[in-house]
Amino acid sequence: MQLKLKTKIKFYSLIPICTILLAGLGLLFIYSASCYSASINYGDEFYYVKKQAVSFIAGLIFMFIAMKMKTEIFIKLKWVIFALSVILLALVFIPGLGSSSYGATRWIDLKFITIQPSEIAKFGFVIFLAAYMSEYPPNNFKNAVVPILCGGIICGLIMAEPNMSITAVVGLSLLVMLFAGGFNGKLMAVLGVCVLVGGILLIVLEPYRMERFTAFLDPWKNPKDEGYQLIQSYYALGSGGLFGVGIFNSRQKYLFLPFAESDFIFSVIGEETGLFGCLGIMAIFLVYILCGVKIARKAESKYYMLLAVGLTCVTALQAAINFAVVSGSIPPTGVPLPFVSAGGTSLVTFMFVSGLIYNIARNHSK
Repeated sequence: MQLKLKTKIKFYSLIPICTILLAGLGLLFIYSASCYSASINYGDEFYYVKKQAVSFIAGLIFMFIAMKMKTEIFIKLKWVIFALSVILLALVFIPGLGSSSYGATRWIDLKFITIQPSEIAKFGFVIFLAAYMSEYPPNNFKNAVVPILCGGIICGLIMAEPNMSITAVVGLSLLVMLFAGGFNGKLMAVLGVCVLVGGILLIVLEPYRMERFTAFLDPWKNPKDEGYQLIQSYYALGSGGLFGVGIFNSRQKYLFLPFAESDFIFSVIGEETGLFGCLGIMAIFLVYILCGVKIARKAESKYYMLLAVGLTCVTALQAAINFAVVSGSIPPTGVPLPFVSAGGTSLVTFMFVSGLIYNIARNHSK
């Protein structure tokens, strides 16, 4: 007698699977990208990967909590969540508490741990939007005023750090959620044009952003300054070819490529694993995003649909911007690759979000 065991994996199980797979690959490539610089700067080649490993463990705990929590509580706490997001963003500007690096004040230094509020606030904002718009659908301009004003506050605070890339993620996520919530098409087009014009003005009116834009158009015009990082990224990706130079064999990590373990880790991945390795990482993100979209479509209510849309949208936009920056498709701007780049706040927050998306699929789907 044969006992046949049939197991059917639910599609939404791919969310935690992709999350753990990307985070695990992140640990591998963070070590590869940072071992040399960490050894020189800190005397420990495992410095960055140790910190990321601790964040990964914390992320697993938060992801499990998110899978089990009652997500409808966000509706009652929507204004508290928004207020906390604003307060967190404002705290970076308090002398002695805010920490600056490379001209940007984006971190809160608690001495024993450093937190990047924008990584938390962007998700706090989309959670607020989902809760608010489920009660007040933006099918008319009056109901859209509050989301737009609140988005302006969040974007303004993030832009003041300054952090244009995360500002773009938040602004575009607002547009996507308004569209998903039923915002008028013509008004959406007007709002989109306003956002586009605002983005152009932010580039033109700030000299260093204009320099980055011109460097993006022709990085070899200023190869030792604004064009340097993009050129080094080109060298990394170009050296990788189809199959890469091999894991741990990157040459750009030897202090040639700035932020190799964080914002430009995808360059190192491309160098070591080649085009097919890059496509593999992109494929994992694509599976994650498609699952998020499917979960949103199957959600039992507008609130859960908007929540899934917002959380998935932020992840998709941030990954897309990182890929575009590293490949020279858009002007250079600092944005970590979700789950993969070094950064404790980013990793823990994105893993928590994965738990929320899984929670929606398992407990609040039709």
